[in-house]
Amino acid sequence: MDEKCHVEPLEKTPTVEEQRTTTSALLVVGGMGCPNCAARVRNSLLALTGVVEAQVMLETGTADITYNPDLTDVPALLDAVAQAGADGRHHYYAHEWQELAAPVIW
Repeated sequence: MDEKCHVEPLEKTPTVEEQRTTTSALLVVGGMGCPNCAARVRNSLLALTGVVEAQVMLETGTADITYNPDLTDVPALLDAVAQAGADGRHHYYAHEWQELAAPVIW
């Protein structure tokens, strides 16, 4: 692991307003290559006003986010993932996970 890539995890205490009404989103995240990448994405999500909790799993390439829909939305979450890689060395991208509406026939 590159020392220049090290990221300190952000600790956030959500405000009462952020916790008032919550919902969740599951994102599929691409571009992560190490635990520091997952920490970088998590920190960027937690920095958004309205995000209460974010769990980013490198192994599955997913992010499970609890947020207040009155304060932020899924497009802002997707943008936060992209902005996590704005240092010029990393490139992250995401989309909202969707269940298949119908079975896949092979």
